[in-house]
Amino acid sequence: MTQPISGFSKLSKEEKIDWITTNYTQNAAQSKKILQTYWNQNDSIQQLHDEFIENTITNLYVPQGIAPNFLINDSLYAIPMAIEESSVIAAASKAAKFWLKKGGFKTKILGTEKVGQVHFIYKGAPNKLNSFFTYLKPILLADSASLTSSMEKRGGGITDIILKNKTNELAHYFQLHATFETKDAMGANFINSCLEQFAATLKKEAASFEGFSAQEKDIEIVMSILSNYVPNCTVRAEVSCPVEELKLTTELTPQHTAEKIVQAIKIAHVEPYRAVTHNKGIMNGIDAVVLATGNDFRAIEAGVHAYACRNGQYSSLTHAAIENGIFTFWIELPLALGTVGGLTNLHPLVKLNLEMLQRPSAEELMQIIAVAGLAQNFAAISSLVTTGIQKGHMKMHLLNILNQLGANENEKATLVDYFKTNPVTHHGVELQLNEIRK
Repeated sequence: MTQPISGFSKLSKEEKIDWITTNYTQNAAQSKKILQTYWNQNDSIQQLHDEFIENTITNLYVPQGIAPNFLINDSLYAIPMAIEESSVIAAASKAAKFWLKKGGFKTKILGTEKVGQVHFIYKGAPNKLNSFFTYLKPILLADSASLTSSMEKRGGGITDIILKNKTNELAHYFQLHATFETKDAMGANFINSCLEQFAATLKKEAASFEGFSAQEKDIEIVMSILSNYVPNCTVRAEVSCPVEELKLTTELTPQHTAEKIVQAIKIAHVEPYRAVTHNKGIMNGIDAVVLATGNDFRAIEAGVHAYACRNGQYSSLTHAAIENGIFTFWIELPLALGTVGGLTNLHPLVKLNLEMLQRPSAEELMQIIAVAGLAQNFAAISSLVTTGIQKGHMKMHLLNILNQLGANENEKATLVDYFKTNPVTHHGVELQLNEIRK
């Protein structure tokens, strides 16, 4: 039985690999070889990767592709996307091409406000706390001035601090709810530093506030942390065209196609089981660009899904309508992104991807990523209401199946040609491969 290990983080990378492969894999030599195969051949690049996180033993590569022909606010983009799922980039590219000659995508920033909170326990009269906060607020701003000066020079900083009484939800629970503008930085470190200073100031000033009793002076700071829920850091992206231009299939008229898309979106608004899968498809496009640009896709996922249920039920992020013969398809969602700081300044491929995107500001990147999500959803819904999702997806998945079955290059070429006119299933591919090998 494997025993717990002490001091694992102090081992060299090679020693970590020896330990994990010896104790947790069946063939240590083979396992070591696999891990080392994925090391970057450039030592300086590999060292950079090693220092991004703790206890590094290798790199897990995700394929990166390009989705071209995105016309966004009359500028043409080729969007880098890092994702392992078949058909995502193909679908996004198809949607981009479809809308290219119809005016492309139009976007607008709705807000850039970010949020952080100091959570604390106060066992006293709320009216006394209100009076204390009136006294405290300018001190909070003054004490954090050294932290905010650089951000303020770039046009950002603290935009407001308010006191929130949350005692109806939890006994004695209050919070300082602060809002921030962080410009081109995602701003997590900046916000958290400000919040921790707020907490220190709150504790210090409460201890000497004459209007408090001894018990009221003893405010307990629970935690100080930014929120990844940013409902006022939002972007809108949309496409539109006359209904008669919505020619997606010969089997349906453009009018019928438009009506089915609208109906599909309505279903995703009222049926959570559908809405989750619907929004997952949107996030296929969003996460792929978030990852390629060195941003935190986990934070984006958490904030977006919280936004999707802001009205009390999990619902679609996209909307569709037909008005006066015009079909319109749009999305509004929160995206807290950065184009400076973090991996954006460290990872060579991230820097190159941002260069491919013409070095966008954070607001411009919000718009690009929203478009990627909208395009992905349009492609998915278009398939669902016409040919079905599997026909296109499985054709893109064909090479994965062939690789799983160990097909050689000649077999792949033969079967790719065969399945151009035949439905793709794992069983069907296996049968045809066996036929060839006979």
